[in-house]
Amino acid sequence: MRMSAEDRPTAVVVGVDGTPAAHAALEWAAEAAARRGAQLRIVHGMGEDSVVAHDTPERRLAVQEARGYARDLLDDGAELVRDTHPGVDVVTVLAAEDAPDAIMEEARHGDVIVVGSRGLGAVRAMLHGSMSPRATSEAPCPVVFVPAHKDEPTPVGPPAPEGRIVVGVDGSDSSRRALRFGLHEALLSGAAVEVVNSWEVPLPADVSALEADAREAHEEVFDRQSEEIVAGVLAEVVDDQTENLDISAVRMQADPVEALLEAGRNADLIVVGSRGRGGVSGLLLGSVSQGVLHHALVPVAVLPPHSEDTD
Repeated sequence: MRMSAEDRPTAVVVGVDGTPAAHAALEWAAEAAARRGAQLRIVHGMGEDSVVAHDTPERRLAVQEARGYARDLLDDGAELVRDTHPGVDVVTVLAAEDAPDAIMEEARHGDVIVVGSRGLGAVRAMLHGSMSPRATSEAPCPVVFVPAHKDEPTPVGPPAPEGRIVVGVDGSDSSRRALRFGLHEALLSGAAVEVVNSWEVPLPADVSALEADAREAHEEVFDRQSEEIVAGVLAEVVDDQTENLDISAVRMQADPVEALLEAGRNADLIVVGSRGRGGVSGLLLGSVSQGVLHHALVPVAVLPPHSEDTD
């Protein structure tokens, strides 16, 4: 029987399914749980409803075999974590629901959800395709997407992490949530924090028609606005606990997705906010979050609208 959210400690909730990306997510989640002193809840969703609906001896056998595989998967994951992080409290959950619903059922405010990322298609399936209306309306906590490890050398693969967390800010409430999470992660890990803000100057179709002086003045306006945005967000979010962290700011004239990907190319983590537009599904609809998730080679944390709520 599952422990209810009210009866268990704060947790890192990770989904596993036997894929390389899920294995990378489990490793990330174990480290995160160790840093936080949190419980680690390893979840596998069977998605049995559609199987049981057509109950036959063959189907029952298939479900039995699938349960055996799932239990082995969970036990292997728990054993790995206990070997590498013996101080972490590990709980395994085998659920009948599809994986997204099972993960959401286990998560609560104050937790962190961790899933493997295999590109936008997998992210869309995890957060949109099979979720119940309740689950797609809101995630109660930050969601971290972890890419699979690169086994073979490749020129486009990420270099070793530098102990650096990159946070995208634009002055919105969602970016304040992102910065608070990024600063908290830095407190736990000792990483530096790099705040990134970018802008694109709207220009006429015929750029040559714009005088050089006018174009430069136009760009200076946006640059000043960017400076004000970064200073304002930092002033609002940095507090007594985080004021001594190594915090720097990068401002550039570039597409926001490109700016975050470039700044976060060799970071430990990229953090972005979601404006909402349907809760968790909003991070799929938001062009910046979607673009970063699609192309990032490092873990990406997304802060849904209700991720800072308390129970």
